[in-house]
Amino acid sequence: MEHGTTGMNNILPTLSSPDALRAFSQAELLQLATEIRERIIQVVGKNGGHLASNLGVVELTMALHHVFDFKHDRLLWDVGHQAYVHKLLTGRQARFDTLRKAGGISGFPNTDESEYDLFNVGHAGTAIATAVGMARGASLMSDDRRVVAVVGDASIFNGVAFEGLNQAGTLRRQLLVVLNDNSMGIAPTQGGMAEYLAKFRVSTVYEDLKRGVKRYLPSVPLIGKPAFQALDHLKEGLKATVSPHQIFEQLGFIYVGPTDGHDLEHLIELLGVLKDVQHPVLLHVHTQKGKGAEWALAEPTKFHSPKPFKVEGCRVEIQKGGVSYTSAFADALIKVAREDARVFALTAAMPDGTGLNKFQEQIPERYLDGGIAESATVDIAAGMCKAGMRPVTAIYSTFLQRAFDQIFQEVVLQGLPVIFALDRAGLVGGDGPVHHGFADIAYLRVFPKMVLMAPADAAEIESALRFALSQDAPAAIRYPRDTIPEPLFADGQTPAFKLGRSVTLREGDDAVILAYGSTCRAALDAAEVLSVDGIETRVVNARFAKPVDQDMVGSALALGVPVLTVEDHSVSGGFGSAVLETARDLGLAADKVIILGMPADRFVAHGSRIGQLAECGIDAAGIAASVREALGAPKTSVSDAALQRARDLAYVPTADET
Repeated sequence: MEHGTTGMNNILPTLSSPDALRAFSQAELLQLATEIRERIIQVVGKNGGHLASNLGVVELTMALHHVFDFKHDRLLWDVGHQAYVHKLLTGRQARFDTLRKAGGISGFPNTDESEYDLFNVGHAGTAIATAVGMARGASLMSDDRRVVAVVGDASIFNGVAFEGLNQAGTLRRQLLVVLNDNSMGIAPTQGGMAEYLAKFRVSTVYEDLKRGVKRYLPSVPLIGKPAFQALDHLKEGLKATVSPHQIFEQLGFIYVGPTDGHDLEHLIELLGVLKDVQHPVLLHVHTQKGKGAEWALAEPTKFHSPKPFKVEGCRVEIQKGGVSYTSAFADALIKVAREDARVFALTAAMPDGTGLNKFQEQIPERYLDGGIAESATVDIAAGMCKAGMRPVTAIYSTFLQRAFDQIFQEVVLQGLPVIFALDRAGLVGGDGPVHHGFADIAYLRVFPKMVLMAPADAAEIESALRFALSQDAPAAIRYPRDTIPEPLFADGQTPAFKLGRSVTLREGDDAVILAYGSTCRAALDAAEVLSVDGIETRVVNARFAKPVDQDMVGSALALGVPVLTVEDHSVSGGFGSAVLETARDLGLAADKVIILGMPADRFVAHGSRIGQLAECGIDAAGIAASVREALGAPKTSVSDAALQRARDLAYVPTADET
């Protein structure tokens, strides 16, 4: 068969179950690998998503499904964004075009989609510990299921992964941890452990191991003492070639590798030897992130999670959108850092995602990537702050949850003015529930003296950052994965941030909208729509969720009209809750306060960000409808002129929403 062709001889469209892999010839398996790569490039090019890491695990995923039966055995994915191949092999090929789209398949393992997906997982470092739990549970339940954890994109360097390794070494049963070492995380891997693994990659171990397996495999039973003897023989050869003191063996694993993660035939042979070893085994597999697409292989960080793109020959054009909040934050941070030598930028394995790659290029001596280690990164920031620096730690809202204790113990309790830049706050579009930043206001608001801000446009990002640097208290600045809207104020007229003070954007006496952060533009647009039908709405840019502007709350409630709070956050514990608490503290009745935001008791599914905002009722149309309902007007009682105005103001989806 000709590899990579379209037509009746293609294998992938006919594949309904991974069981079929075992009947394929080597040539057919290689053709299937090519078809899988083409399919992933085609769909991610259209929908956006995680590309390079999935191109790198094609042969590894095929080999795992060839050797194991994961309807019975257990397969756990670390950093679930590397599971696209797994989805294609497990009956989801026909729906793969819907990847990351509303109503389509998720970009991460999803228990609602398939029996082959065991957890909804999108954070790094969790698979090994979860696998240990499943292995222990299986033993206690007298269950013979094999357990496999695939760890990739540098998640092995996460603290939870190390804790899992420590526990795994105590097992006295089968457990296979596959270390998919592609020399990369989401960005180039950081730290001493990364250098340790790099030493293995440049050794001759792979060829030695391959020769050893070829020599011993024919005579080795799949279980029992002979298998151990064969593995011990290979192990001793590896130790002599590479290092007498391997960290994994000290933790109780039989270490095998590194081996070529793209040699499908050899992987199948090797996994066949390892699958029934009744002892924890760590298989170190070396893959190339972006394998099969030279442009992705050359720039794996750029193509880790690209926006939609087109491939024309050797040229790849990634879809462009407007200026994002992320980019505006990076520009503002570079600007203030040039004025203040104490400013230092930190991130946790997300330099591109947080925009700090721009900072690194221009001020490399004041930049640190802590790797997939949010807790340690926050502690490093605390130490730098104690030494007199002013660290700005840029971490996605959903990932900062992992450093909750460090924020408490090493930052807030010490009264250190560390600044947290919370990217991807709120609804994130295609990445869905595993990445929505729906809880940061709630989990940060509990901390004494913590200042919480949300800028509404580019000028406000810089103003909020400058204000945070002027304070002697920790502060957080949240903003979404979205395009910056048009300025709220004329150029140069943006009022400076003042602690706990809001800014009125529009006057009106029929209703009041207290908007927090990125929802300000939608609130203004809603007020414009309502105005067409004679409903005049006051719109206030709250700016602070802590401390809340008491004058803002008092004056809004004094009107005796509906007061709507709007936030791109859960309605539980967020900005709206803070407004209610402020009203209580002021002794004011808050029966006319309505909180708009993300639902409290369900997760918002993946899809476009614009669709998610509409689903939550925090786009312009949804806000306007809620104002009408609060005023007792039917949601449908809107004039043709108002409808046209709503269409004129409707958000246009951008590449940042994918």
